[in-house]
Amino acid sequence: MEKKSNNKYVVGITHGDINGIGYEVIFKALSDPAIYDDCTFVIYGSPKIAAFHRKQINLANTVVNNATSVEDIVPNAINIINVCDENTRVDLGCSTIQAGECSVAAVHRAVADLKNNMLDILINAPADVSNMMDAGFKFAGVPEFIAHDLSYRNFVLMMLGDKIRIATVTSPMPLGNVLNVLTADKIYWKIKTLNKSLKDDFAIRKPRIAVLGFNPFASNNGAFGQEEAERIMPAIDKATEEDIVVFGPYSPDGFFASEAYMKFDAVLAMTYDQAAVPFRIIEGYKGVCYTGGLPVVCTSPLHGPAYDIAGNGVADDTSMRNAIYRAVDIMYNKKILDGIVPLKKLTEHEADKKIC
Repeated sequence: MEKKSNNKYVVGITHGDINGIGYEVIFKALSDPAIYDDCTFVIYGSPKIAAFHRKQINLANTVVNNATSVEDIVPNAINIINVCDENTRVDLGCSTIQAGECSVAAVHRAVADLKNNMLDILINAPADVSNMMDAGFKFAGVPEFIAHDLSYRNFVLMMLGDKIRIATVTSPMPLGNVLNVLTADKIYWKIKTLNKSLKDDFAIRKPRIAVLGFNPFASNNGAFGQEEAERIMPAIDKATEEDIVVFGPYSPDGFFASEAYMKFDAVLAMTYDQAAVPFRIIEGYKGVCYTGGLPVVCTSPLHGPAYDIAGNGVADDTSMRNAIYRAVDIMYNKKILDGIVPLKKLTEHEADKKIC
């Protein structure tokens, strides 16, 4: 994948939920002139709805370029491709089917352009999966849809921060369904995909991965369940046989309390909440969601549409800016063989020690 517009990456941004803070964090992030040094941006959304939000948060003087396709976009400007019905109504702070329809339309159009090699990077602004599902969306999130649309079975959801990278085996789902999909084979493929992503996307030569347990205390030798012995350890053993540097399963409470995560390049959690809760505590709301294992670079802010503050002009755009910059970094890393690794890794001697 090469740069296209004036030797810059073409970055598509889906507008997310029109009743939330999506447009606010997009416009705030794109108000920094430096962000255009490497990128040309195109928003998949609605010029009319964008104008409403610009007025709502006192950014009415922001100049936009209305485009019908990626071929019409111009550099150093905010380009918008309309994907919404002109009669779509904005109901700030409310989850509506119309908002879901607009979110789905933006994702479908952007992913089609991504597949046609018209975009280098895709950023997804915060959306509400519940109203997207009401509008006919069949997936747990946008990353799952993109992987399905690209026919990629093996991908891994990752949360990226300054101190930690956490990936998950299962997508967000009811906890009662987890054991139906948490197989040894699935865990193995997540380890394998995460390892490849750390090499290809983060330029880490020999990644070190920590795997968390599923049961309390990582089952404590079977006292609290057999999933560690029957599902997790076989996956770790198989990955180790393929020269992947992976350790565990670790009990999450002691693992995070001792800050053991600082000594690994990434952590693999079994469920979404098992990853999201410690990540939020460690990184707050400035992290980034990334889908590893795909042939395309897709990121998003790691927060929701924040209906409670929509239209107030107080939303923090840090996560959106981080999503853009992280995506650009990953694009660069894909083109190099080596890179600087910011997270401290264990020596082999230290890695062999048990982390309680």
